[in-house]
Amino acid sequence: MVLTDSLLDFFLETRKHTETICAPLEIEDYVVQPVIDVSPPKWHLGHTTWFFEEFILKPHAKDYQLFNEDFSFVFNSYYESIGKRVVRSDRGNLSRPSVQKVYEYRNYVTKGIQDLFGQEQPKTLFDLLEIGIHHEKQHQELLLTDIKYILGNNPLLPVYSDSFQEHLKESHEQDWVSMEEGVYNLGHQGDDFCYDNELGRHKVYLHSYQISNKLVTNREFIDFIDAGGYQQFDLWHAEGWDWVQQNSITAPLYWHKIDGEWHHYTLGGLIKVTPDTPVTHISYFEAFAYAQWKGCRLPTEFEWETAQAYFKWGSRWEWTESAYLPYPNYQKAPGALGEYNGKFMVNQKVLRGGSVATPMKHTRHTYRNFFQTNLRWQFTGLRLAR
Repeated sequence: MVLTDSLLDFFLETRKHTETICAPLEIEDYVVQPVIDVSPPKWHLGHTTWFFEEFILKPHAKDYQLFNEDFSFVFNSYYESIGKRVVRSDRGNLSRPSVQKVYEYRNYVTKGIQDLFGQEQPKTLFDLLEIGIHHEKQHQELLLTDIKYILGNNPLLPVYSDSFQEHLKESHEQDWVSMEEGVYNLGHQGDDFCYDNELGRHKVYLHSYQISNKLVTNREFIDFIDAGGYQQFDLWHAEGWDWVQQNSITAPLYWHKIDGEWHHYTLGGLIKVTPDTPVTHISYFEAFAYAQWKGCRLPTEFEWETAQAYFKWGSRWEWTESAYLPYPNYQKAPGALGEYNGKFMVNQKVLRGGSVATPMKHTRHTYRNFFQTNLRWQFTGLRLAR
């Protein structure tokens, strides 16, 4: 096989979009790391490039010369089988290599990929290229949310972009979608791209249930705050209640009470909370407590996937009540790529849908995202079930 124009365009479009996300940044923004969960933009630029170099160019391009022998140590994320790497919490200490050098690295590897795939290659290598493209798309979402955290913790609360549409109102009326008891097929099917954690397709039995066709809004969540939801221990898991107490949590991330009114930091700067748009940047603990307060619950990921055709999704990653576990007959990929998903199937909750930070041509209704229960720097919201 030779690289087709469509796949080449997809690759180049993806590489360009990562740099477009970084375009509004000042050079000083590229290296900031406020907390361990957030990686500096410069690191994302390098890591997504290293992925193509390490897994494609290094083993498959004849006489390939590494751009820099230290970059595997600098830009490896969690691949134990590849070798030593910079500790995650130290990524913000990497004042060198310079931003300019990282962009040179990106150009070098992008050209290497174009040269390699200009020749006849086996289909397995094209599959690997597609994984690399979607890996970079995953990091585009992380990059944007990390940038928001970096700027949102700057005391000046600077604007990232005036044009980014972060808060999209769902215009339809709230209603409950009724789903019948029965056996349903779940998981990805077809020849289009998916991750290994979406396989294999299997049957689940579901009791009858109802699921909201709308996400919970800021207005509704303010009602929860005003009713003392953050002070009612009986609404929370024990671990969630400890988290609230230890961290003095009183509202979603980025919310500030100013002159008696709620404001929140957005990529467009600090603005008043828009009441009718979906609440975002909440933890699983907060989503669970809100559902308890409403006399409802969170849907399981199986209920969500079965009902997803009946509501719009994609403006917020939605917390589910499901633990992140392998599907029946799940098989990890051999070698280092087997570390991509399988090693994280413990102590995490599944999120479904997508968000305003998710790039085009990436998510689908079988896509399984996953995070720890206390994290909320991603664009996470909730949908009720009962």
